[in-house]
Amino acid sequence: MRLVLLGAPGSGKGTQAARLKDHYAIPHISTGDLLRAAVKAETALGLKAKAVMERGELVSDDIVLGMLEERLSESDTASGFILDGYPRNLAQAGALGEVLARIGQPLDVAVQLDVPTDLLVERIAGRAAQEGRKDDTPEAVRTRLGVYNEQTAPVVDFYREQGKVTCVDGVGEMDEVFDRIVTAVAEATD
Repeated sequence: MRLVLLGAPGSGKGTQAARLKDHYAIPHISTGDLLRAAVKAETALGLKAKAVMERGELVSDDIVLGMLEERLSESDTASGFILDGYPRNLAQAGALGEVLARIGQPLDVAVQLDVPTDLLVERIAGRAAQEGRKDDTPEAVRTRLGVYNEQTAPVVDFYREQGKVTCVDGVGEMDEVFDRIVTAVAEATD
């Protein structure tokens, strides 16, 4: 099973990815985790990324995609993988498709977790309060959601055009949402 989890910040991608990882017995791959691990391990791409980050710049899509390709070529992904929150824009979606084709691991399904904006703001504000974070104000969250709608939401249409997207209601108890995802993935991959 090769799947991408899509959804706005606060939609529950990380929570559900961790559960799906166990359910399908495949790795959950986060590009943020890959980046931190490569920098710590001082791999060739990690050193490039570290230099960029030390200059205060964003790591390029090419570097992140290179790390992702290395990770997806490891033996534990032979049965599949879960990408959480990547790709984040149309350029990344296209490049990811090329990598997956090159390594012979085409995407099976993209799951879009749908959650109303007001609930997303409430979830993130609640999480920020629990973690003592002051940067996730309702205004900041609405700005992040605007960026998501502008840059990442078109990725859903990209996968829809390929017949690979399935939308799941992300509102409810964790178990309910998980069951909806598993059912939707089964239906989409039959």
